[in-house]
Amino acid sequence: MVFAKTPKNDYYACIFSSIRTSQYNEEYNKMADEMDELAKSQDGYLGIESTRNDESRFGITVSYWESLNSIKNWKDNSNHKIAQKFGITNWYEHYEIRILKKHNNNNNNNNNNNNNNNNNNNNNNNNNNNNNNNNN
Repeated sequence: MVFAKTPKNDYYACIFSSIRTSQYNEEYNKMADEMDELAKSQDGYLGIESTRNDESRFGITVSYWESLNSIKNWKDNSNHKIAQKFGITNWYEHYEIRILKKHNNNNNNNNNNNNNNNNNNNNNNNNNNNNNNNNN
């Protein structure tokens, strides 16, 4: 498996967690491959990461998108709708979909580092004050 390359700016993750039925078959694999290729051709698609445990039948797929509108367009794609219907009726015992926004703001990291440094300085000042009080 290769990790998806995500941008430095904000983006969205669509997380699909599922438990397959015991009746999954080659038809499922074929449809999954077709959907992977179709997703790659969609505007706003950034990448995908996926894994499944065959013994427990639990799997998770995370697809990355530029915008919520890109995710909506993917959800509404007519070929993807067919795959969704097959999944619901034949291949998934249970599934969950979660959509998250990933914020990439380098300024926040710098501010957090500055706050940590200020907290450390305050702690040092408090320790010095306590030492001075103990000496009096």
